[in-house]
Amino acid sequence: MIVIALIWLVILLFKLFFTLRVLAVPQRSNMMDMSDVTVMQPVLSGDPALAEVLQSNLQNLPEAHFLWLIDDDDDEGWRVTQQLQACYSRCDIQLLGFAAAPEGQNPKLFKLEQARAQVKTRCIVVLDDDASLSAASLGQLLSELNENTLVTALPCYRPAQNIPSRLLAQFVNDNSGLTYLPLLPFTPPLTLNGMCYILHQHTLAQVGGFAPIVQHLTDDLALATLMKRNNITLVQSTAVVQVQTSVPDFTCYCRQMHRWFLFATLLMREKSFAVNVTIFLLQGLHPLLLWWMLMLTLSDGGTALSIMLTVLLFRHLALRCVQRRMCRQIAPHPLLSLLSECLQPLHLLHALINRTIYWRSRRYRIYSNDRFISR
Repeated sequence: MIVIALIWLVILLFKLFFTLRVLAVPQRSNMMDMSDVTVMQPVLSGDPALAEVLQSNLQNLPEAHFLWLIDDDDDEGWRVTQQLQACYSRCDIQLLGFAAAPEGQNPKLFKLEQARAQVKTRCIVVLDDDASLSAASLGQLLSELNENTLVTALPCYRPAQNIPSRLLAQFVNDNSGLTYLPLLPFTPPLTLNGMCYILHQHTLAQVGGFAPIVQHLTDDLALATLMKRNNITLVQSTAVVQVQTSVPDFTCYCRQMHRWFLFATLLMREKSFAVNVTIFLLQGLHPLLLWWMLMLTLSDGGTALSIMLTVLLFRHLALRCVQRRMCRQIAPHPLLSLLSECLQPLHLLHALINRTIYWRSRRYRIYSNDRFISR
């Protein structure tokens, strides 16, 4: 038990040290006129918080230009966006409608590529419709943006009301900093956070826009690969993008986690053996060691219980230290946090067995990143 706990602790301390080292770097904010920024948001109804999140971006970034990309047959999406456009008439909001993406094409990338011609500003922010970006975070992203770079934000989930939503938020808030940041002193980002990233319009044009990757389902991984192939530098920022997703029940929670873990397996397929070993040691081994210690504690008790309690205390303090540096709005939920980590091996097993995902109102059978069909 002691050996297992020490291995677990070494991994935690490695991730904690380098994550805090990255977070400790002083950040500056670019006060550039935000009228030179276009926020592109593919919109898909189905989340009750859609109107609230879209509205928050209009309030946070009133000088930016907004392109909302909506499916022609998404009546609820049109209702929400048209209502906000009328309420915020002083904001520059353009609504663009699109027919269904052709079979085998990513609907998000399909809309982004078609809408790219409408961008008139120097900078483009691609933002998910459940993500909210503050003026301070946008300023930091702009300060880190240079020629031939793409800068991606750090996701943080807003507190939610019901247990499935809280569990989903706990997974992201526990893992965001400790996943994206600890390897940055040694290597460029392995991928980007597709929820929010920024680049110059000419940089996107230089790689052919989104057209070369429109047949890839995991848009963030495909775009990261495309950028690296064209010698565009990926920059992982510590600027936080806040995400708010409503998860009505545990079925929807499992579907969301299944989708994320399946996408993670697609990422690992494209990486080298050394990278996969590193990912396993830093991300995959930790939950397994925790499970092992929990089972030994249940069977032995006594000294094992004391070690387990010490491990959980270290874990809680480490997570809170990172979360407070990332975003002070993250609240502690120790039991949900422990449950979230213990469920991770099960989510991975589910992703390896079942290759069909649900994406709001859509359903896809996944064969590879560039081969999938609607079902």
